[in-house]
Amino acid sequence: MTGAEGKRRRFAVWLWVLFAFVVWNVVFDRLIINATRDYVDAANAAAKTSAPPPKIADAMQPARSRALWLATGSAGTILVVAFVALRRQT
Repeated sequence: MTGAEGKRRRFAVWLWVLFAFVVWNVVFDRLIINATRDYVDAANAAAKTSAPPPKIADAMQPARSRALWLATGSAGTILVVAFVALRRQT
C-alpha cells in the first residue's frame, strides 16, 4: 500500500466512524424524544381524568435501555459493514 492509498484508507475509516457516531446519536435521540412525547401524552390524559399521573421512571427507564441497544446496534452494524467493505478492497 502506498502512502496515498494509506491516507485514503484512513480517511475512509474516519468517515465511517463519524457516520456511525452520527447515526448512534440520531437513533438514541429519536427514541428518547418519542418516549418523552408518549409520557407527556399519558400525563395529560391522566390529568384530564383526575387519575394519578404516571411515573416518569416507568416510561423513561425502558426507553433509555431500548434506545441504547438500538443505537449501539445500528452504529455497530454500520462499522462492521464498513470494515468488511474496506478489508475487501485490499
